[in-house]
Amino acid sequence: MTLYPTLITQALATVRYPGNGKNIVENSMVADDIRIDGDTVSFTLIFDKPTDPFMKSVAKAAEAAIHTHISPQVAVTVHTAARQPAPAAPAPILPGVKNIVGISSGKGGVGKSTVAANLATALAREGYRVGLLDADIFGPSVPKMFGIEDEQLYIHEVDGRQMIIPIERYGVKVLSIGFLVDKDKAVMWRGSMASNALKQLIAEADWGELDYFLIDMPPGTSDIHLTLVQTLGMTGIVVVTTPQEVALADARKGISMFRDEKVNVPILGLVENMAYFTPAPHPDERYYIFGREGGIRLAEHLGVRLLAQIPLVGSIADSGDNGSPIALSDTVTGTAFAHLAHEVIDAVAERNSTLPPTTKVELKH
Repeated sequence: MTLYPTLITQALATVRYPGNGKNIVENSMVADDIRIDGDTVSFTLIFDKPTDPFMKSVAKAAEAAIHTHISPQVAVTVHTAARQPAPAAPAPILPGVKNIVGISSGKGGVGKSTVAANLATALAREGYRVGLLDADIFGPSVPKMFGIEDEQLYIHEVDGRQMIIPIERYGVKVLSIGFLVDKDKAVMWRGSMASNALKQLIAEADWGELDYFLIDMPPGTSDIHLTLVQTLGMTGIVVVTTPQEVALADARKGISMFRDEKVNVPILGLVENMAYFTPAPHPDERYYIFGREGGIRLAEHLGVRLLAQIPLVGSIADSGDNGSPIALSDTVTGTAFAHLAHEVIDAVAERNSTLPPTTKVELKH
């Protein structure tokens, strides 16, 4: 007699599993490892538990079924195994965060970190739960702007995991790559080292429930940007520029990167920083030191919102140096950042009502 797998399966279909009365084929208990060598047959029966009380009796019944329905001359070897549990799904990253907003710039020196710190503070003043991650590995300045350069990071246990506790200041939960390096020394990390450190600050920190999670990205385009969009589903990007043409050209490149079909992260809008200089004694006067309305023209050309024009005022830098963001004040400049916060809130709401939920970017080589 010629043996073949279907013949074996048909014979095994006559064996009932006492636990539910179905045959062992219906129960998917016959593994896909039937081996035939002449008159010798071997296969494995899979049980839900290694302590199944019917394991031995079902194995004997399976051997008997082969002898009864095929031939008593067939040598049968029956192996038994326990079904392997399905691997647990990885824990979601930032499950309590509603919106993840990147603050980006095409080049350094345009005040991106200042905008990020003041936007976070302004959102917190409006009553929102806000987190700020300083991911600028080339110049982490958020700790100084919040007056927390010398703060010590601590860890506590959350659901059995050791999690970093963000430092809270002015209603904003803050973590920075600057907490992991000597503030007086240059950061000399390879891309993979920086990426792993950022992933740790994101996934292994107790950010809790947040309405807005802001990320101060490094200037330009780099591996860090790709790491962030591959790690998180970004709600959108706020791009910071100054009015001068060289900054606008770099901002255009940054927007192009996020709009690339492989990345495809929405642009929430453009912030024109240092839009004009206003002397403190003459708040109604405007001097366009870096060019006039370049951000307005770029926003119109690319079809994105102009979220705000932030004036060049010495008190902005002074407040940042003193660890107290200007958005905490009710000055003209503080009001400008409050306006920016309202515009970002509106842009996020519009994005969420018109586009599907965010997912992290899957980049394939």
